[in-house]
Amino acid sequence: MSFVLGLKCRECGREYPTEPLHVCEFCFGPLEVRYDYDGIKRVLTRSLIESRPANMWRYRELIPIDGDPVIGLHNGFTPLVRAENLGRELGLNNLYIKNDSVCHPTLSFKDRVVAAAVNKAREFGYDTIACASTGNLANSVAAHAASAGMKSYVFIPSDLELSKVLGTSIYESKIIGINGSYDDVNRFCSEIATVFDWAFVNINIRPFYGDGSKTFGYEIAEQLGWKAPDNVIVPVAGSSLITKIIKAFKEFESLGLIENVNTKIFAAQATGCSPVTTAIKAGKDDFIPVKPDTIAKSIAIGNPADGYYGIRVVKESGGWAEDVTDQEVIDGIRLLARTEGIFTETAGGVSVGVTKKLAEQGRFGKDEVTVLSITGQGLKTSEAVEDHLPNPVIIEPKLSVFKEIQSSL
Repeated sequence: MSFVLGLKCRECGREYPTEPLHVCEFCFGPLEVRYDYDGIKRVLTRSLIESRPANMWRYRELIPIDGDPVIGLHNGFTPLVRAENLGRELGLNNLYIKNDSVCHPTLSFKDRVVAAAVNKAREFGYDTIACASTGNLANSVAAHAASAGMKSYVFIPSDLELSKVLGTSIYESKIIGINGSYDDVNRFCSEIATVFDWAFVNINIRPFYGDGSKTFGYEIAEQLGWKAPDNVIVPVAGSSLITKIIKAFKEFESLGLIENVNTKIFAAQATGCSPVTTAIKAGKDDFIPVKPDTIAKSIAIGNPADGYYGIRVVKESGGWAEDVTDQEVIDGIRLLARTEGIFTETAGGVSVGVTKKLAEQGRFGKDEVTVLSITGQGLKTSEAVEDHLPNPVIIEPKLSVFKEIQSSL
């Protein structure tokens, strides 16, 4: 049973039917999915959710597809890890890590949004999935399209990390590298989408795609014992995830599944691409687009589609924003690995580095429940750290030799 009523413009409120649309034709505002929340409230309970398999579809009434999902059935419900070691270093007694670096099947949170988008695209009758991507989305679109028996085209910046290109090409997707930044790629894809009858997950299917991110927030609330955290740190690229996490908490509150959402949202960006955090720190309501220059390529979007809304979410929640240098990104990756045994990609290094900086600024109470968002696997961006790690010590297989060097290791 579907609880989707249609689409609605975030700006003017004009309503639209459930179709592959993403922009209001009257004010050009972004469209979002409308739900029958009264109907959902009558059927969705904690016990019903808990009785379902441990995947993102345990919240299916709040995901915008009409029938049962047929693709991505094992996605989501990733671990919420109590980060005691990292917490001690940062002076935080209740630090948690939401670890989407182990999300099925391509090891990033993008598997959530793509699963929602591909199921919806099938319902709309599409046979081809496409996207503009900084890497993780390309991996996920290619994998889900293969699983669905659909064709896929992915458009990426030509200087993308090799590991992410390999992580797409293995599925035999059609990969097109563009000489330019992600913003150039995205503009080009908007042109292509007007000519080819394809489901572009982050263009014409964007409202349905974006709501897959809400499951990240639903899981946090459920895994904390049905309550919202005090603080969440979120890496910001296009700014969709940061808006969907707080939306998830507020939906749960309105449905009576949790109480008293007072969560502060904190935005994290790399200094080399920080339009959202720069605007927040300057007290601005909107951002100025920038040209990306950072190793954190997975979040290097200089003109974020939902940047304005990301800024608003942070301000309304009482949160804050910070950015970190490329060296601090690397330090963050190594800090998380050393303390918690989690290898994250550069976006995660941004989240860790920003969390460290915010903790030093006293932005969190030491006993507050603080959730650090890790959205991708470190093996995807190993190039970023390979020149910053020690080489193996090479010796002959003799005990006497090992004893000589062991104390200096």
